[in-house]
Amino acid sequence: MSEKTPTGTSVDEVLAELAALDDPKTRAVNERHGDDHGVNLGRLRALAKRLRTQQDLACRLWETGDGAARLLATLICRPKAFERDELDAMVREARTPKVHDWLVNYVVKKSPHAQELRRAWFADPDPVVASAGWALTTERVAKKPEDLDLAGLLDVIEAQMKDAPDRLQWAMNHCLAQIGIEHVEYRTRAIAIGERLHVLQDHPTSPGCTSPFAPVWITEMVRRRSDGTVG
Repeated sequence: MSEKTPTGTSVDEVLAELAALDDPKTRAVNERHGDDHGVNLGRLRALAKRLRTQQDLACRLWETGDGAARLLATLICRPKAFERDELDAMVREARTPKVHDWLVNYVVKKSPHAQELRRAWFADPDPVVASAGWALTTERVAKKPEDLDLAGLLDVIEAQMKDAPDRLQWAMNHCLAQIGIEHVEYRTRAIAIGERLHVLQDHPTSPGCTSPFAPVWITEMVRRRSDGTVG
């Protein structure tokens, strides 16, 4: 059995529990989306809640390279404990969409290095790493846009989004929509860019969900805010 962490939980024990939770049908669905785990995310969160924050265990789980273990690591780690270069390496290692998404949203965004990494990743030659920079920028568009060049962001989106690789394209499209939703002075231009590029116009959308096509997304979110149905 693997060495136990200071709290008495071993990596092997956790991996065994994750293996017991693995469902072949769930794995097959996830694999169609580029992910490599078969654990129901609700059960994974329940396990994380039971384990609570364990930074040492989180680091060891990440090192296994296992998809479910890495997802769990993002939930039980201490985001502020990671150094800048550690987070940079982790993002470059996080090749599956769900691990990448949880790492950025649950760990990097809470790190004191988030803005330094945002700037470093934004134009990274690796499109998956660049998508992390765009995701961090999108959060700034909504929460702290004062020092952002929103017009410049729209210029980049207009020039590059149409031909960007899928995950980078998705992140740029989210930024486009967020600019249109949050900043009325750029709304008309954001909608026009979306209408001209047609990115994600035909993306399948589940009933009750909003289309990721930026003109529809922007219009719907602005309507909901006007109606007082969202914050």
